[in-house]
Amino acid sequence: MCVLLASLFVRGTVAASAQDTPSEGLICETSPNFTFNLTATSGYITEPDGNTIYMWGYAGQSGQFQLPGPTMCVPEGAQVTITLKNLLAEPVSVVFPGQTGVTADSMPAQPIFDSNNLMTSLIKPAAANGGTVTYSFKASRPGTFLYESGTDQAKQVQMGLYGALIVRPTSNQTPSGTPLNQAYDDPSSVFDPSHEYLHLLSEVDPAFHLAVERNQPFDLSKLHPRYFMINGRSMPDTIAPNNAAWLPNQPYGAMLHIVGRVVGDTSPPALVRYLNAGFETFPFHPHGNDERVIGSDGYSLIATGAADRSYNKFDIDIPAGQTVDTTVIWTNADGYSPSNPIPVDLPALQDQLVTPDTWFSQSPYLGYTGDQPVGITADNQCGEYYQIAHSHALNQSTNYGATFGGMMTLIRIDPPANISTCPAVN
Repeated sequence: MCVLLASLFVRGTVAASAQDTPSEGLICETSPNFTFNLTATSGYITEPDGNTIYMWGYAGQSGQFQLPGPTMCVPEGAQVTITLKNLLAEPVSVVFPGQTGVTADSMPAQPIFDSNNLMTSLIKPAAANGGTVTYSFKASRPGTFLYESGTDQAKQVQMGLYGALIVRPTSNQTPSGTPLNQAYDDPSSVFDPSHEYLHLLSEVDPAFHLAVERNQPFDLSKLHPRYFMINGRSMPDTIAPNNAAWLPNQPYGAMLHIVGRVVGDTSPPALVRYLNAGFETFPFHPHGNDERVIGSDGYSLIATGAADRSYNKFDIDIPAGQTVDTTVIWTNADGYSPSNPIPVDLPALQDQLVTPDTWFSQSPYLGYTGDQPVGITADNQCGEYYQIAHSHALNQSTNYGATFGGMMTLIRIDPPANISTCPAVN
Protein backbone atom coordinates (compact mmCIF):
# COMPACT_ATOMS: atom_id res chain seq x y z
CA MET A 1 0.00 0.00 0.00
CA CYS A 2 2.93 2.36 0.63
CA VAL A 3 3.91 2.19 -3.04
CA LEU A 4 0.36 3.03 -4.11
CA LEU A 5 0.14 5.95 -1.71
CA ALA A 6 3.47 7.20 -2.98
CA SER A 7 2.24 7.23 -6.54
CA LEU A 8 -0.92 9.06 -5.55
CA PHE A 9 0.98 11.72 -3.58
CA VAL A 10 3.55 12.37 -6.31
CA ARG A 11 0.81 12.82 -8.86
CA GLY A 12 -0.14 16.11 -7.21
CA THR A 13 3.32 17.64 -7.04
CA VAL A 14 4.24 18.53 -10.58
CA ALA A 15 3.92 22.32 -10.55
CA ALA A 16 6.83 24.48 -9.41
CA SER A 17 7.35 28.21 -9.32
CA ALA A 18 8.81 30.03 -12.28
CA GLN A 19 12.13 30.59 -10.56
CA ASP A 20 15.10 29.17 -12.42
CA THR A 21 15.91 26.44 -9.92
CA PRO A 22 15.83 22.65 -10.14
CA SER A 23 12.54 21.05 -9.11
CA GLU A 24 14.42 18.50 -7.01
CA GLY A 25 17.66 18.45 -5.07
CA LEU A 26 19.98 20.95 -3.48
CA ILE A 27 19.59 24.69 -4.14
CA CYS A 28 22.74 26.68 -3.35
CA GLU A 29 22.94 30.39 -2.65
CA THR A 30 26.32 31.53 -3.91
CA SER A 31 28.24 34.79 -4.17
CA PRO A 32 31.20 35.63 -6.44
CA ASN A 33 33.07 37.22 -3.53
CA PHE A 34 31.59 34.89 -0.84
CA THR A 35 29.67 37.77 0.75
CA PHE A 36 26.13 37.07 1.94
CA ASN A 37 23.33 39.02 3.58
CA LEU A 38 20.95 37.44 6.10
CA THR A 39 17.93 39.08 7.68
CA ALA A 40 16.42 37.78 10.92
CA THR A 41 12.70 38.21 10.44
CA SER A 42 9.36 36.54 11.09
CA GLY A 43 6.67 34.88 9.03
CA TYR A 44 4.39 31.88 8.80
CA ILE A 45 4.63 28.34 7.52
CA THR A 46 1.79 25.96 6.73
CA GLU A 47 1.47 22.35 7.77
CA PRO A 48 -0.30 19.67 5.68
CA ASP A 49 -3.20 19.53 8.16
CA GLY A 50 -3.96 23.21 7.49
CA ASN A 51 -2.36 24.62 10.64
CA THR A 52 -0.40 27.88 10.26
CA ILE A 53 2.60 28.40 12.54
CA TYR A 54 4.41 31.61 13.43
CA MET A 55 8.16 31.25 12.89
CA TRP A 56 11.37 33.21 12.86
CA GLY A 57 13.95 32.66 10.13
CA TYR A 58 16.98 33.93 8.27
CA ALA A 59 15.94 35.52 5.00
CA GLY A 60 18.46 35.43 2.16
CA GLN A 61 19.41 38.00 -0.46
CA SER A 62 15.76 38.69 -1.33
CA GLY A 63 14.90 39.61 2.25
CA GLN A 64 11.78 37.39 2.17
CA PHE A 65 11.15 35.18 5.18
CA GLN A 66 11.91 31.52 4.55
CA LEU A 67 12.40 28.32 6.53
CA PRO A 68 15.08 27.10 6.77
CA GLY A 69 17.52 29.88 5.97
CA PRO A 70 19.28 29.86 2.60
CA THR A 71 21.77 27.09 1.91
CA MET A 72 25.06 28.94 1.43
CA CYS A 73 27.70 27.14 -0.67
CA VAL A 74 31.36 28.21 -0.72
CA PRO A 75 34.69 26.61 -1.70
CA GLU A 76 37.24 25.44 0.81
CA GLY A 77 39.65 28.24 1.66
CA ALA A 78 37.19 31.05 0.86
CA GLN A 79 37.04 34.08 3.13
CA VAL A 80 33.33 34.20 3.89
CA THR A 81 31.58 37.39 5.03
CA ILE A 82 28.00 37.34 6.32
CA THR A 83 26.16 40.51 7.35
CA LEU A 84 23.16 39.94 9.60
CA LYS A 85 20.36 42.51 9.85
CA ASN A 86 17.96 41.91 12.71
CA LEU A 87 14.31 42.94 12.30
CA LEU A 88 13.16 41.03 15.39
CA ALA A 89 12.38 42.62 18.75
CA GLU A 90 15.30 41.01 20.60
CA PRO A 91 19.02 40.58 19.89
CA VAL A 92 19.86 37.83 17.39
CA SER A 93 23.18 36.38 16.21
CA VAL A 94 24.64 33.64 14.00
CA VAL A 95 27.17 31.01 15.05
CA PHE A 96 28.97 28.69 12.66
CA PRO A 97 29.77 25.33 14.32
CA GLY A 98 32.86 23.77 12.77
CA GLN A 99 34.39 27.05 11.60
CA THR A 100 37.45 28.58 13.27
CA GLY A 101 38.83 32.10 13.40
CA VAL A 102 35.36 33.66 13.27
CA THR A 103 35.21 37.43 13.74
CA ALA A 104 32.25 39.67 14.58
CA ASP A 105 32.56 43.25 13.33
CA SER A 106 36.27 42.57 12.72
CA MET A 107 36.91 41.49 16.32
CA PRO A 108 37.58 37.89 17.40
CA ALA A 109 34.27 36.22 18.20
CA GLN A 110 33.67 35.58 21.88
CA PRO A 111 30.75 35.13 24.28
CA ILE A 112 28.83 38.19 25.48
CA PHE A 113 28.07 38.72 29.19
CA ASP A 114 25.71 41.07 30.99
CA SER A 115 26.45 43.27 34.01
CA ASN A 116 25.85 40.29 36.31
CA ASN A 117 28.46 38.25 34.41
CA LEU A 118 25.79 36.00 32.93
CA MET A 119 26.35 34.91 29.33
CA THR A 120 23.69 36.30 27.03
CA SER A 121 25.07 35.16 23.68
CA LEU A 122 27.74 32.86 22.27
CA ILE A 123 28.80 35.63 19.88
CA LYS A 124 28.14 39.34 19.36
CA PRO A 125 24.49 39.75 18.29
CA ALA A 126 22.76 42.28 16.09
CA ALA A 127 20.68 44.65 18.22
CA ALA A 128 16.89 44.39 18.16
CA ASN A 129 14.76 46.25 15.63
CA GLY A 130 17.27 46.98 12.89
CA GLY A 131 20.74 46.27 14.31
CA THR A 132 23.45 44.75 12.14
CA VAL A 133 26.63 42.77 12.69
CA THR A 134 29.12 41.34 10.19
CA TYR A 135 30.72 37.94 10.68
CA SER A 136 33.72 36.62 8.80
CA PHE A 137 35.69 33.37 8.71
CA LYS A 138 37.82 31.25 6.45
CA ALA A 139 36.05 28.08 5.31
CA SER A 140 38.89 25.87 6.41
CA ARG A 141 37.63 22.38 5.54
CA PRO A 142 35.02 20.82 3.27
CA GLY A 143 31.80 19.33 4.53
CA THR A 144 28.25 20.03 5.66
CA PHE A 145 27.67 22.48 8.51
CA LEU A 146 24.81 24.09 10.39
CA TYR A 147 24.54 27.77 11.06
CA GLU A 148 22.12 28.93 13.75
CA SER A 149 21.44 31.61 16.31
CA GLY A 150 23.93 31.79 19.16
CA THR A 151 21.63 33.95 21.29
CA ASP A 152 19.01 32.42 23.62
CA GLN A 153 19.41 29.24 21.61
CA ALA A 154 16.68 27.22 23.32
CA LYS A 155 14.19 29.79 22.10
CA GLN A 156 15.62 31.15 18.86
CA VAL A 157 16.71 27.90 17.21
CA GLN A 158 13.31 26.33 18.00
CA MET A 159 11.72 29.42 16.44
CA GLY A 160 13.53 28.68 13.15
CA LEU A 161 16.83 30.57 13.12
CA TYR A 162 18.96 27.95 11.37
CA GLY A 163 20.25 26.95 7.95
CA ALA A 164 22.94 24.98 6.12
CA LEU A 165 26.46 25.90 5.03
CA ILE A 166 28.20 23.68 2.48
CA VAL A 167 31.94 23.91 1.92
CA ARG A 168 33.16 22.22 -1.25
CA PRO A 169 36.74 20.87 -1.34
CA THR A 170 39.49 22.58 -3.30
CA SER A 171 40.00 19.23 -4.98
CA ASN A 172 36.48 19.59 -6.33
CA GLN A 173 37.95 20.72 -9.65
CA THR A 174 40.98 20.04 -11.80
CA PRO A 175 43.53 22.79 -12.63
CA SER A 176 41.61 23.37 -15.85
CA GLY A 177 38.44 24.04 -13.85
CA THR A 178 36.63 20.79 -14.64
CA PRO A 179 34.38 19.86 -11.67
CA LEU A 180 35.19 16.61 -9.92
CA ASN A 181 32.10 16.74 -7.70
CA GLN A 182 33.57 15.33 -4.52
CA ALA A 183 32.11 15.79 -1.05
CA TYR A 184 35.60 15.63 0.50
CA ASP A 185 39.19 15.61 -0.73
CA ASP A 186 39.29 11.85 -1.22
CA PRO A 187 38.29 10.73 -4.75
CA SER A 188 36.07 8.00 -3.31
CA SER A 189 33.71 10.74 -2.08
CA VAL A 190 32.70 11.51 -5.68
CA PHE A 191 28.97 11.95 -6.29
CA ASP A 192 26.58 12.75 -9.12
CA PRO A 193 25.99 16.54 -8.97
CA SER A 194 22.54 16.14 -10.51
CA HIS A 195 21.58 13.99 -7.50
CA GLU A 196 22.71 16.03 -4.48
CA TYR A 197 20.20 16.39 -1.65
CA LEU A 198 19.82 18.19 1.67
CA HIS A 199 17.79 16.89 4.64
CA LEU A 200 17.73 19.56 7.37
CA LEU A 201 15.73 18.00 10.22
CA SER A 202 13.83 19.98 12.86
CA GLU A 203 10.73 20.00 15.05
CA VAL A 204 8.07 22.52 16.16
CA ASP A 205 5.94 22.88 19.26
CA PRO A 206 3.03 25.06 18.06
CA ALA A 207 2.07 26.03 21.63
CA PHE A 208 5.52 27.53 22.16
CA HIS A 209 5.38 29.39 18.85
CA LEU A 210 1.95 30.78 19.69
CA ALA A 211 3.27 32.03 23.04
CA VAL A 212 6.16 33.82 21.31
CA GLU A 213 3.78 35.35 18.76
CA ARG A 214 1.59 36.66 21.60
CA ASN A 215 4.62 37.76 23.62
CA GLN A 216 3.60 35.44 26.45
CA PRO A 217 5.88 33.42 28.77
CA PHE A 218 6.45 29.72 28.16
CA ASP A 219 8.08 27.05 30.30
CA LEU A 220 10.63 25.43 27.97
CA SER A 221 10.77 22.37 30.21
CA LYS A 222 7.26 21.63 28.89
CA LEU A 223 8.25 21.85 25.24
CA HIS A 224 6.33 19.15 23.32
CA PRO A 225 6.96 19.12 19.55
CA ARG A 226 3.93 18.20 17.45
CA TYR A 227 5.34 18.73 13.94
CA PHE A 228 8.54 17.24 12.55
CA MET A 229 10.07 18.58 9.39
CA ILE A 230 12.62 18.04 6.63
CA ASN A 231 13.78 21.32 5.08
CA GLY A 232 10.99 23.21 6.84
CA ARG A 233 8.22 20.95 5.49
CA SER A 234 6.22 17.98 6.75
CA MET A 235 5.01 15.02 4.68
CA PRO A 236 3.41 15.12 2.12
CA ASP A 237 4.71 18.65 1.45
CA THR A 238 8.26 17.24 1.60
CA ILE A 239 7.72 15.64 -1.82
CA ALA A 240 6.46 18.84 -3.43
CA PRO A 241 9.02 20.45 -5.76
CA ASN A 242 11.45 23.17 -4.81
CA ASN A 243 9.76 26.59 -4.81
CA ALA A 244 6.27 25.10 -4.90
CA ALA A 245 3.89 28.01 -5.40
CA TRP A 246 1.61 26.90 -2.52
CA LEU A 247 4.55 26.93 -0.04
CA PRO A 248 5.97 30.44 -0.59
CA ASN A 249 7.99 30.52 2.65
CA GLN A 250 9.17 26.88 2.54
CA PRO A 251 11.25 26.73 -0.66
CA TYR A 252 13.11 23.43 -0.29
CA GLY A 253 11.68 20.04 -1.22
CA ALA A 254 13.09 16.78 0.12
CA MET A 255 12.29 13.96 -2.31
CA LEU A 256 15.22 11.87 -3.56
CA HIS A 257 15.26 10.85 -7.22
CA ILE A 258 17.82 8.23 -8.21
CA VAL A 259 18.43 5.63 -10.91
CA GLY A 260 18.83 1.91 -10.32
CA ARG A 261 22.16 0.31 -11.22
CA VAL A 262 22.84 -2.57 -13.54
CA VAL A 263 25.55 -5.12 -12.81
CA GLY A 264 28.95 -3.50 -13.35
CA ASP A 265 27.61 0.06 -13.26
CA THR A 266 30.20 2.36 -11.64
CA SER A 267 28.43 5.69 -12.15
CA PRO A 268 28.72 8.09 -9.18
CA PRO A 269 26.18 7.75 -6.36
CA ALA A 270 23.73 10.32 -5.06
CA LEU A 271 24.79 12.40 -2.05
CA VAL A 272 22.52 13.17 0.90
CA ARG A 273 23.58 15.80 3.44
CA TYR A 274 21.78 15.41 6.80
CA LEU A 275 21.65 18.18 9.41
CA ASN A 276 19.87 18.26 12.78
CA ALA A 277 18.59 21.63 14.03
CA GLY A 278 16.47 19.94 16.70
CA PHE A 279 16.95 19.18 20.38
CA GLU A 280 17.38 15.39 20.18
CA THR A 281 18.92 12.72 17.98
CA PHE A 282 16.80 11.94 14.94
CA PRO A 283 17.01 8.30 13.75
CA PHE A 284 16.35 8.67 10.02
CA HIS A 285 15.52 5.49 8.12
CA PRO A 286 15.63 5.24 4.30
CA HIS A 287 13.83 2.10 3.13
CA GLY A 288 15.16 -0.48 0.71
CA ASN A 289 18.96 -0.03 0.59
CA ASP A 290 21.62 1.01 3.08
CA GLU A 291 23.32 4.37 2.75
CA ARG A 292 27.09 4.73 3.05
CA VAL A 293 28.08 7.18 5.80
CA ILE A 294 31.15 9.04 4.51
CA GLY A 295 31.41 12.06 6.81
CA SER A 296 30.26 13.70 10.01
CA ASP A 297 30.46 17.35 11.13
CA GLY A 298 32.72 18.17 8.20
CA TYR A 299 35.17 15.36 8.95
CA SER A 300 35.64 12.75 6.25
CA LEU A 301 35.50 9.07 7.18
CA ILE A 302 37.41 8.21 4.01
CA ALA A 303 40.41 10.52 4.42
CA THR A 304 43.20 10.04 1.88
CA GLY A 305 46.04 7.94 3.29
CA ALA A 306 44.03 6.72 6.26
CA ALA A 307 41.90 3.66 6.91
CA ASP A 308 38.46 3.76 5.34
CA ARG A 309 36.08 4.34 8.27
CA SER A 310 32.95 4.75 6.16
CA TYR A 311 30.16 2.27 6.83
CA ASN A 312 26.77 1.20 5.52
CA LYS A 313 23.73 1.95 7.65
CA PHE A 314 20.00 1.42 7.21
CA ASP A 315 19.15 3.84 10.03
CA ILE A 316 21.11 7.11 10.00
CA ASP A 317 21.42 8.64 13.49
CA ILE A 318 21.87 12.41 13.30
CA PRO A 319 22.64 13.85 16.77
CA ALA A 320 21.30 17.25 17.79
CA GLY A 321 23.34 20.08 16.28
CA GLN A 322 25.38 17.75 14.09
CA THR A 323 25.62 16.73 10.43
CA VAL A 324 26.10 13.45 8.55
CA ASP A 325 26.96 12.91 4.87
CA THR A 326 25.94 9.75 3.01
CA THR A 327 26.12 8.39 -0.50
CA VAL A 328 23.25 6.40 -2.02
CA ILE A 329 23.11 3.80 -4.78
CA TRP A 330 20.27 1.47 -5.69
CA THR A 331 20.86 -2.16 -6.58
CA ASN A 332 18.86 -5.34 -6.30
CA ALA A 333 20.44 -8.45 -4.83
CA ASP A 334 21.91 -9.65 -8.12
CA GLY A 335 21.90 -6.34 -9.94
CA TYR A 336 19.02 -5.05 -12.03
CA SER A 337 16.75 -7.86 -13.14
CA PRO A 338 13.01 -8.15 -13.82
CA SER A 339 13.11 -11.21 -11.57
CA ASN A 340 13.61 -8.97 -8.53
CA PRO A 341 10.39 -7.46 -7.15
CA ILE A 342 10.47 -4.83 -4.46
CA PRO A 343 9.89 -6.36 -1.00
CA VAL A 344 6.29 -5.13 -0.72
CA ASP A 345 3.15 -7.21 -1.20
CA LEU A 346 0.78 -5.12 -3.26
CA PRO A 347 -2.92 -5.20 -2.31
CA ALA A 348 -5.56 -6.68 -4.55
CA LEU A 349 -7.06 -4.34 -7.11
CA GLN A 350 -10.34 -4.08 -5.23
CA ASP A 351 -8.44 -2.72 -2.22
CA GLN A 352 -6.73 0.04 -4.18
CA LEU A 353 -7.83 3.53 -5.11
CA VAL A 354 -8.25 3.55 -8.88
CA THR A 355 -10.05 6.43 -10.59
CA PRO A 356 -11.24 6.66 -14.21
CA ASP A 357 -8.08 8.47 -15.27
CA THR A 358 -5.35 6.92 -13.11
CA TRP A 359 -3.95 3.42 -12.89
CA PHE A 360 -1.24 1.81 -10.82
CA SER A 361 0.58 -0.74 -12.95
CA GLN A 362 0.31 -3.51 -10.31
CA SER A 363 3.95 -4.36 -10.98
CA PRO A 364 6.52 -4.64 -8.19
CA TYR A 365 9.30 -4.91 -10.80
CA LEU A 366 11.58 -1.96 -11.48
CA GLY A 367 11.32 -1.10 -15.17
CA TYR A 368 8.10 -2.95 -15.94
CA THR A 369 4.93 -1.00 -16.71
CA GLY A 370 2.69 -3.76 -17.97
CA ASP A 371 -0.35 -3.41 -20.15
CA GLN A 372 -2.50 -0.39 -19.40
CA PRO A 373 -6.17 0.04 -20.31
CA VAL A 374 -6.74 2.29 -23.33
CA GLY A 375 -6.83 5.97 -22.37
CA ILE A 376 -5.50 5.38 -18.87
CA THR A 377 -2.50 7.28 -17.48
CA ALA A 378 -0.10 5.25 -15.35
CA ASP A 379 1.24 6.86 -12.19
CA ASN A 380 4.54 5.04 -12.69
CA GLN A 381 4.94 5.75 -16.38
CA CYS A 382 8.51 4.49 -16.72
CA GLY A 383 8.29 1.54 -14.36
CA GLU A 384 9.76 3.48 -11.44
CA TYR A 385 8.85 2.76 -7.86
CA TYR A 386 8.98 4.59 -4.56
CA GLN A 387 10.38 3.85 -1.15
CA ILE A 388 9.66 5.78 2.05
CA ALA A 389 12.36 7.50 4.13
CA HIS A 390 11.30 8.67 7.58
CA SER A 391 12.21 9.13 11.21
CA HIS A 392 12.31 5.78 12.95
CA ALA A 393 10.91 7.45 16.05
CA LEU A 394 7.45 6.85 14.66
CA ASN A 395 5.77 9.66 16.62
CA GLN A 396 7.92 11.95 14.46
CA SER A 397 6.32 10.56 11.30
CA THR A 398 3.04 12.30 12.15
CA ASN A 399 1.42 15.70 11.76
CA TYR A 400 0.11 16.52 15.24
CA GLY A 401 -0.35 12.80 15.81
CA ALA A 402 -1.89 12.01 12.41
CA THR A 403 0.18 9.25 10.84
CA PHE A 404 1.91 9.22 7.45
CA GLY A 405 3.29 12.72 7.88
CA GLY A 406 5.98 14.62 9.69
CA MET A 407 9.65 13.80 9.16
CA MET A 408 9.06 11.65 6.11
CA THR A 409 9.74 11.80 2.39
CA LEU A 410 10.01 9.49 -0.62
CA ILE A 411 12.82 8.00 -2.67
CA ARG A 412 11.92 7.66 -6.34
CA ILE A 413 13.92 4.92 -8.09
CA ASP A 414 13.96 4.95 -11.88
CA PRO A 415 15.08 1.92 -13.90
CA PRO A 416 18.49 2.24 -15.53
CA ALA A 417 18.68 4.72 -18.41
CA ASN A 418 19.05 1.98 -21.01
CA ILE A 419 15.53 0.69 -20.31
CA SER A 420 13.52 1.87 -23.30
CA THR A 421 10.26 2.23 -21.38
CA CYS A 422 11.70 4.91 -19.11
CA PRO A 423 12.20 8.49 -20.28
CA ALA A 424 15.19 10.52 -19.15
CA VAL A 425 15.26 11.45 -15.47
CA ASN A 426 13.89 14.96 -15.00
